[in-house]
Amino acid sequence: MLRRRIALGLEYDGSQFEGWQTQPHRRTVQDMLERAIGAFAEETVATICAGRTDAGVHACGQVVHFDTLREREEFSWVRGVDRFLPPQIAVRWARYVDAEFHARHSARARHYEYWIWNESVRSPLVHNRAGWVFRSLNVDDMQAAAARLLGTHDFSSFRSAQCQSASAIRTLIRCDVQRIDRQLVRIRVSANAFLHHMVRNVVGALVAVGTGRHSVEWISQVLEARDRTQAAATIEASGLYLTGVEYDAKCGVPQPEERLLFR
Repeated sequence: MLRRRIALGLEYDGSQFEGWQTQPHRRTVQDMLERAIGAFAEETVATICAGRTDAGVHACGQVVHFDTLREREEFSWVRGVDRFLPPQIAVRWARYVDAEFHARHSARARHYEYWIWNESVRSPLVHNRAGWVFRSLNVDDMQAAAARLLGTHDFSSFRSAQCQSASAIRTLIRCDVQRIDRQLVRIRVSANAFLHHMVRNVVGALVAVGTGRHSVEWISQVLEARDRTQAAATIEASGLYLTGVEYDAKCGVPQPEERLLFR
């Protein structure tokens, strides 16, 4: 019997897990997912994801693939695997794909959102769901700074010291800042690929501009410096969401959908 490749769309609350990638404590999204797939398929599987989210980071558009000997209807994979998952993780869709499909390498773009609770006092209702900035944010200045990051650049100033990527060159195709209501600010960032902590470091720099600590022009100086020490602190993980991964239509997987994460 031939193995077939399956792609899954995942949604999860990352606050309960030690990130995506398997760890000795086995309290990661990958560990939970592989255990659930194994229980349903009655075989050991190895999964590969589109983007390795850190501890505390959420996803409503993660994509993974794995190979299996089991033959099931696509929707049976959704219901069947979901039976064995904790309530913080859900399978949104399943598709049989060609053997050449690769969740990470076939991706054309990745989309993230960062949500900020912008009020002088914190709210327990958004704990682990949004970052908190108690100083008032000037969204117009943040948007002007964000526009300076668009295009293909060396993003060394926005990568973590632990980043293992051979190159810091990335193409940022979207970076916009919106105030959704009086307390909530949403930052949407899209690129062909991201460096480790890149989104959280970009958001940290935009917050530094929004609070008036730095000028709009400062962010261009940080980008040109190619030096992490010149940028702002990494913002907390709780407000970050992997919202979608984009592939060529021929891959046969659903395209990312726009969703309002807070109402």
